[in-house]
Amino acid sequence: MFSFSSSARALAARAGAVAVALPIFIGGPVAGAAHAMVPAVDSSAQYESMGSMPDVGTTPFPCQKTTPATCFGPAQIRAAYDVQSLLDSGVTGTGRTIVIVDAFQSPTIQKDLAAFDALWSIPAPPAFNILAPDGLTPFNAADGNQLNWSLEISIDVEWAHAIAPGARIELVLAKNSDDTEMLKVTKYAIDHNLGDVISQSFGEAEMCASAGLLRNQHRVFSAAGERGITLFASSGDQGAARPTCDGTSLVMSASTPASDPNVTGVGGTHLVADGTTGTYQSEAAWVRSGGGFSTIYRRPGYQAGVQTNPHRGVPDVAFDADSSTGLIVAWSALVPPTKVGLGKVGGTSIGSAAWSGLVALADQSGHERLGQINASLYGAAKSKTHGGFHDVITGNNSFMGITGFSAAVGWDATTGLGSPQAKKLLSRLSGRDGEGGHGDGEGG
Repeated sequence: MFSFSSSARALAARAGAVAVALPIFIGGPVAGAAHAMVPAVDSSAQYESMGSMPDVGTTPFPCQKTTPATCFGPAQIRAAYDVQSLLDSGVTGTGRTIVIVDAFQSPTIQKDLAAFDALWSIPAPPAFNILAPDGLTPFNAADGNQLNWSLEISIDVEWAHAIAPGARIELVLAKNSDDTEMLKVTKYAIDHNLGDVISQSFGEAEMCASAGLLRNQHRVFSAAGERGITLFASSGDQGAARPTCDGTSLVMSASTPASDPNVTGVGGTHLVADGTTGTYQSEAAWVRSGGGFSTIYRRPGYQAGVQTNPHRGVPDVAFDADSSTGLIVAWSALVPPTKVGLGKVGGTSIGSAAWSGLVALADQSGHERLGQINASLYGAAKSKTHGGFHDVITGNNSFMGITGFSAAVGWDATTGLGSPQAKKLLSRLSGRDGEGGHGDGEGG
């Protein structure tokens, strides 16, 4: 049974809509003040504890041995999405930095990352720094919102590192989850040029963000592009809907910041792969994958010829997100201090972090920052050669009585262009296949 996280319940409605002036906007939201952004992963609905180390035994775990597999570790995901061949060739993200933006804190993240690495024989990152520009909020495990964010931190850090083990990680924490505070620390990361790629595993309904925040957010994201920084955001976990501004129900809406044209929005799939070898078998849309069309932004130029709606469509790409084929994470907030907790998780959060890892690999491979990659992604999908995606063509994101969108050949408002075939896609993004080049555009 679906239940809202405490963070969703904490969303407060505000009045006072104002018009939006930026030319790419097509309307204004109805809300006018800060709201708490909801982690794309809801620990009460999409986290399943497996116990604690070493009580759960050794890998592979029982859920990896079922047919089909119901959980995956890094080796299996790397195989399914053809990441391992890149790592084997020495492309590990070396010399690149992934910035992860989250809220509150996790007092166990260093222990969790070390345990995750030990479990899967992954080398520690060359650097892992935690920055709190406005100070850390004391951790309160009795606060469900803080608990959700501590889980979010484990997912983001561990799975970005699993994809790009040679990259540095900068975890930048807001003092709370208000959208204004989240944007503030994102701006800090961009202004201080902290990294090459930024992952934002959070979002809210467009109507819940004030017009002023959306204007500022777009300026911040444009500044990121000018610095060559790539931005990702998860598209949400309520299908074609998002929680209303008071958190009491769902409303059909695209999620911001994923809907900003300067951001690459990441949706979710149900991955079928061998739990031991990771051999890819098939993929379908995850029913809870966030997706749809913006009421704020016009269709950007890179989506011309791909979708006919006059508004910006999300997501752009996808990654495994279904908790029934969950990814394993180390998270110790709910176990004794001497233990390390293990569980499997679902949610589009995973994809934002993992795709950030992929861009770190591409930046290393191409010897430069890719910057805003949406034009390159859509160009790859439209290329005469294989674009580097698993095109997901089955399933939909109709959820909780709200009719969503069906997966289809090419781009769709559930899984975007599809999930990565990393080696082929990175060859295109880094311009090494003869059709490359990158850049972006907002026209349309």
